[in-house]
Amino acid sequence: QVQLVESGGGLVQPGGSLRLSCTASGITFIRYTMKWYRQAPGKERETVAVITPTGVRTIYADSVKGRFTISRDNAKNTMYLAMNNLKPEDTAVYYCHAYQTSSLTFWGQGTQVTVSS
Repeated sequence: QVQLVESGGGLVQPGGSLRLSCTASGITFIRYTMKWYRQAPGKERETVAVITPTGVRTIYADSVKGRFTISRDNAKNTMYLAMNNLKPEDTAVYYCHAYQTSSLTFWGQGTQVTVSS
C-alpha cells in the first residue's frame, strides 16, 4: 500500500518559517519526481516546487522563489519544503505528490499552513 504522509504544517506569523515533510512508503522513492502543490480556499491547486529523483534539479513557482527550498533524503524516503519569510498569501493546504509515470502517481492527504498575525 502506497502512502505519502505530510507533516509540519501549522499556524505561523507573517515573516515566520515552517518546514514541511513528506514521507513515502510502498514505493521505490528514488524513482519518483516529487512535487509540492498547494490549494488555497476558492483557488485552483498550484505547483509550488519540484525536485527530480536524485535531487539534482529543482523548480519553483515564481511566487516562492528565494523563500522556499525543496529537498529530499532518498535514504529516508522523505521530501522537505523549507518555507521562510512566509506571507498571508502562502496560506493553503500543502500536498505532496509523487510522479513516475501517468499510472504511477500518488498524492498525500495534505497539511494546512496558515500565515496570520
